[in-house]
Amino acid sequence: MPRAPEPEGERLQKVLARAGIGSRRTCDELIARGRVSVNGAPAILGQRVDPRADSVTVDGVPVPVAPDLVYYLLNKPRGVVTTASDPEGRPTVVELVPSIPRVFPVGRLDYDTEGLLVLTNDGDLAQRLAHPSHSVAKEYLAEVEGTPSAGTLRRLREGVALDDGMTGPATVGQVSPGLLRIVIHEGRNRQVRRMCEAVGHPVRRLVRTRIGPVGDAMLRPGRWRHLEPGEVRALYGAAAPQSHGGHGAGR
Repeated sequence: MPRAPEPEGERLQKVLARAGIGSRRTCDELIARGRVSVNGAPAILGQRVDPRADSVTVDGVPVPVAPDLVYYLLNKPRGVVTTASDPEGRPTVVELVPSIPRVFPVGRLDYDTEGLLVLTNDGDLAQRLAHPSHSVAKEYLAEVEGTPSAGTLRRLREGVALDDGMTGPATVGQVSPGLLRIVIHEGRNRQVRRMCEAVGHPVRRLVRTRIGPVGDAMLRPGRWRHLEPGEVRALYGAAAPQSHGGHGAGR
């Protein structure tokens, strides 16, 4: 008697567990409670999926399940360009992380700006983080010339007129004289530098310390690490569409 063909795909709970959602038993419970969907339809216990083709969500948040996706968090040093190659021969961010598989930076940090940058081969996450409607927060430490007054800090918080329009509301605090912590939700070219220059306090040094929910005060300049599955999921959650406008990844 001929053998029945093997079912195609992998069991959903195994795929979810590999993506860091929890143990297989925990994933079974999520499926049973109706919190997991596959291609927009509620998942069922024992369901099999194709990780390379099917879209899986938990509580409406996409779960990256393709087996070859990688996510790096890099602390970009000053003097490195945020591109895959540079015609001037300057060092690039992709040279600081493993070359296989090929990854690309999500958003940009300019040549003189330091700090956290995500590199990945997950085009879906990159697109979500960069989409104007998603307004993912980026936090910076800005060392500026002089000490901004309370009125100047208020201007930065409420919006500054730049040549491409008013900036949106920002969170701005003075850590110490001449050192500001700035959180923006937009991604205009050199935005933080232009904001500070517009209020009379040009930036001397700029470091990005957080991307959405992801930060790492222990990661040294020039070093990288893998993002944890929970951090990747948190980035997907942070990049969910918002009801207000904004811009993509900042600098």
